[in-house]
Order: sequence, then structure tokens, then C-alpha cells
Amino acid sequence: MGKRNSQRKSVASASAMFDSDDDSSATSSSTAPSDLMSIPETEQLQSDQDSLLDQALDSLDEKRSSTREKAFSSIIEAFNSNMQHQFVEKKFATLLHQCLASIKKGPKKASSKEIALAAHAIGCLALTVGCGDNAREIFEEAVRHVEESLASNSDVSKIPSLLECLAIITFVGGNDQEETERSMDIMWRVIHPKLGSNVVAVKPSAPLITAVVSAWSFLLSTVSNLKLNSKNWQNSISYLSTLLDKEDRSVRIAAGEALALVFEIGVIDKYSSESRSASDGTQEEIKPQESYIFLQGLKGKVINQCKNLAVEAGGKGSAKKDLNSQRNLFRDISDFFEYGYSPEMSTKIGGDSLQTSSWFQMIQLNFIKHFLGGGFTKHMQENEFLHDVFDFTPKKKYLSNNEHRMSGLEKRMFKSPNSVLNKARTQLLDKQRLLTEGRKFGHYAVNMVDDEA
Repeated sequence: MGKRNSQRKSVASASAMFDSDDDSSATSSSTAPSDLMSIPETEQLQSDQDSLLDQALDSLDEKRSSTREKAFSSIIEAFNSNMQHQFVEKKFATLLHQCLASIKKGPKKASSKEIALAAHAIGCLALTVGCGDNAREIFEEAVRHVEESLASNSDVSKIPSLLECLAIITFVGGNDQEETERSMDIMWRVIHPKLGSNVVAVKPSAPLITAVVSAWSFLLSTVSNLKLNSKNWQNSISYLSTLLDKEDRSVRIAAGEALALVFEIGVIDKYSSESRSASDGTQEEIKPQESYIFLQGLKGKVINQCKNLAVEAGGKGSAKKDLNSQRNLFRDISDFFEYGYSPEMSTKIGGDSLQTSSWFQMIQLNFIKHFLGGGFTKHMQENEFLHDVFDFTPKKKYLSNNEHRMSGLEKRMFKSPNSVLNKARTQLLDKQRLLTEGRKFGHYAVNMVDDEA
């Protein structure tokens, strides 16, 4: 009862927040005590929340940016605390276009904070609707405006939220690998702009580099059918390697995870295959050999860097917890390079545990967890899209629906560090999803790779 009362108080205070900020804001209607007694408590709480969401949506039309900021904060909180399927079904288009109105250049003079909140709200909306026509509409409508806002140098404080938004909408609503790679290129240009007469190179800050590398890695984790552009991969790996020498620990950690993922998805192995196929010594066939040799040298350098970071002594003012996190991560990366073992991680979700056993799973889970914040547990328990992404079925849902659980063979394949079995596991799960009737895929279509093709 205490928790429910506090929820009611938060609804009432939020309504007062909108009213007090602007005289033209919508006001909440009062409910007579006799009416409250006749409505079940859970229904009343849902009714209160629906009313609050409607009111917040109306407040997005207000002139004051501060009013719109508060409205977006309220909407994000509501999407984190519950799966807002009914609200989305009724107000999907309205909410999307209000968010875009704050992001794109137009009559609204949005603050950087408002743009960041609007971008985060779009990401919440995409995760709520899951794969399908609505997710596709979000991607198609939002990606251009997000790209334009990222290219604006007015205030970098909005950029991390815009990067996360771009990552989420591509993850959920992107249909093919070209779209994913385009979004990754947009991210990369934030810290590596294409210089021209009207572009001034600005040294990116450590938080900005971390945000770009994390979002880029998140999308890279969905790509398995790599395009072998040796120059791009050499540049990317070289740059990530330089980040391992930076002073900022968050930059080193983001770069380390990205490099582990790059090697897990088999960049060097693919070049090795091409180099072995070169036989008559023509100039075109020598290039794969040169790329393979260069990448092998880069890998050796990265391995040495990771070994050093795994045993780094604490510097002045270094937080022990952060230092331990770095040591543990780079110890895992070193073991992966030396023995082929990917890290196994168990994440508590209510009364359940979600097991991951690869870099791409860990990166996806950590990114989603960071994006949802306090709403992570709720979404993992009730969000069907995330259940599919992580092949996760909460016990409560399993007991009520008697849905499929992984067999003993699947579990062994899932946990095995052997790269061949990891590939087989990925193929198995992808084919299971493909055969499931009535599901729309979004990014899953990108990941289907048939080694026999």
C-alpha cells in the first residue's frame, strides 16, 4: 500500500508540475472519493498514469522549453515504469512527431536538454513497439533529423542521447545491413568529421569518445556478414588501439570491448581466408595478404596493451572499484585472445538470471541496461522484443504460458567458448526466430548467415 500511495502522490505532483509551469498547460480533472471506491485500485493507478501521459503529451505544445523538458522527463519515467502499449496504440504518431519537432530545426527553440530528452523518448518508444511497422516508421522518420542534430556543433551535451537514440532505432527498426552500416558511419563522423571548407576539427572529449565507441559497438554486435573493406577496418582497429593508451578509464574500457567484439566476429579470420585464396600473385590478390599481415600486427599490439591494462597499478586518485573493473575486463579480453574463451556473465532480473557467453551479447545487454536505467528490470520481465533479442523467458511467463525453454543441447551450445559452436548456436537461434510465425524481424534479417551458401 505504501508503494501505491507514493505512486499516486508522484502522479499528483507531476500534474501540479505541468500546471505550475505555464498557465496554458492542461489541468488534471479531479475524481470524487465515491468514484475511487468503485474502481479497482490497479485500474485507478493505470487510469492515473494514462491521464498523466496525456497531460504530458499536451504539454509538449507549450512555448516554454522548460515545460517541454519536464513533460519529456515524465513520459520517459512512465515508459520505464510500465509497458505503455495502450498509450502507444492510441498516441504513437502524435508522440513521435512531437519528439521529432523538438529535435529538428523548426519553430520550436529547443534547448540541448530538451533535444536529449526527446531523443531518449524516441528510443523508449522504439523499444516499446518492438519490431514491426511502427519501429520501421520511427527509423525512417527519425534517422535524418538525428543525423542533422548530431552534425550541429551548438552543444555537445545532447550528443550522447542522440547517439543512443540512433543506435536503438537502428537496432529495432533497421531492415538491412546497409542501414546499420550507415548509422555506424554517422556515429563515427561525430569524432572523425569529414573535413571541408566549412568544417573545423574539434578535439573530442573523453565522454564523447566513450559514447560514440559504445553506440558503434552496439550496432556492430548485430552485424555478422561483414563487408571486407580493409582500409576501413585497419583505420578502425588502429584508432581503437590508440584509445587503449588514453588516460580516461571509460575510454579504455569502451575501446577494449569494441576490439574484443571486432575480433570475435572474425575480421582477421575473413582476411586470412582471402589471403589463402590468393595464388597467382596478381596485384589484386596480394592486397588481402597485406591486409592480413597488417591486421595480425595490430592484433599483437592490442594483445600486449590488454595484458598491461589487466595488471595496471592504481594511479593517483584512481577509484579502486573502477580500477578493478578495468583489470577484470582486460583480463577477460586477454584470455579471449589467448584461449578463445568469451566471458560468461549472469545478470539478475527479478527472480530470474540472464546468462550471456559472448562479447556481442554482453555489449548488447550492457547498452540496453544503460539506456533503460531504472526501467531495465521491468522491460526485461515484460518486453517481448527484448525476450527475443536475448532469448530470455522469465519464469513467471514460462509457467503461465508454457513456452519453449532451451534444451540441454542448446544450453551446452550457448555456454561453450568454442568459436565453432558459438557460430552454430547463433545459426540455431536465428533459424528458430525465422520459423516463428507472425514475427517481424527488424535487425534479425541482417544477422542471418548461412555458411553453406
